[in-house]
Amino acid sequence: MTMDVKIYHNPACGTSRNTLGMIRNAGIEPTVIEYLKTPPSRDELVRMIADAGLTVREAIREKGTPYEELGLDDPALTDDQLLDAMLEHPILINRPFVVTPLGTRLSRPSELARDPAGHAQGAVQQGGR
Repeated sequence: MTMDVKIYHNPACGTSRNTLGMIRNAGIEPTVIEYLKTPPSRDELVRMIADAGLTVREAIREKGTPYEELGLDDPALTDDQLLDAMLEHPILINRPFVVTPLGTRLSRPSELARDPAGHAQGAVQQGGR
């Protein structure tokens, strides 16, 4: 079965590696995008955040990033300003985003516990598209 699945992956991140492994264990070989080397375009990033049902602020990674040094905790910053920072410093993009025909998900640990491989797992169980 083939299914168009993309994972915006950081190989240094345990959660990202685990999610990639779960997708592969579900029988799907995703397109792996190492977003630190190949960041998404602004339009792609905006679409992923919206499709995942997140706010721009919810899609920012704080731990291990220049979040504090850049003053991104300032509530007066607009979404455009936050997106500019994420595109300039891709490490600020939370991970891993998984994009499938069934939807987009930011597979953080709490979400992994509920649905281990996100939409990719559900697509395998439904026979894919």
